[in-house]
Formats: sequence, structure tokens, C-alpha cells
Amino acid sequence: MKKIYLFAITIASALFLSACSAQFHQVSNQNLLETQVVLSQKNFKVVRSVEGSNTVTKILGIGGLSKRAMRDNAIAEMLQNAHLSSSQAVVNVSFKSAIVGVPPFFVRHICTATGTIVEFTE
Repeated sequence: MKKIYLFAITIASALFLSACSAQFHQVSNQNLLETQVVLSQKNFKVVRSVEGSNTVTKILGIGGLSKRAMRDNAIAEMLQNAHLSSSQAVVNVSFKSAIVGVPPFFVRHICTATGTIVEFTE
């Protein structure tokens, strides 16, 4: 009986003291806007950083979007938040994914895209 009680306390401690989150960071320098830029001279300035995110909630594994659709929606929101002018571009785009919840009952996927806005002076 003592062994069962100790085992139950160990399992309960492991469940209550563990984190219910996982994070992944993907860095890619993809050419999202299909522009070709050659930076052989310093004819640009860094304006600011921009961010966009997308959240999907799944209950019992039902609902939500695919990983690619989540990433595309995060990029779309990032570009919408950028308010680009004609001489600006978003570079150095990276993605961060976080999974929060208690699988398989409740899971929230959060995908965040961040990038840097540069403005060309010449």
C-alpha cells in the first residue's frame, strides 16, 4: 500500500510541476515579397522591427489550421502591420511557434512572425 501511495504522489507531482508549453524557433531568410536586392553598398537604413501572430485552438484534437496556413497567416498579419512604403522591404523574417495546453484535451498553437523593415535611400 505504501508503494502505491508513493507512486501516486510521484505521478501527481510530475503532472503538477511540469510545464504545459513547448516553443520552437525557426529562422529563415526567405524572399517573401519576390524582390531581388543586392546590398553591395550601404544604401539602406533599418527602420524598425515588425511582428504578426496567429493563434489556433484545438479541443480534443479538433479544429485549427495546418502549420503552413498558420505561418502564412502570421506573415500576412506581419505585412499588414508593417505599413510599407514604396522604398521599404521586410528582411530577416523568423518564426516562433509555441504550444500551450494539456494535450489532447486543450491545445493552443501560437505562431509569431517577426522581421526587420529596411528603407532604401538611393
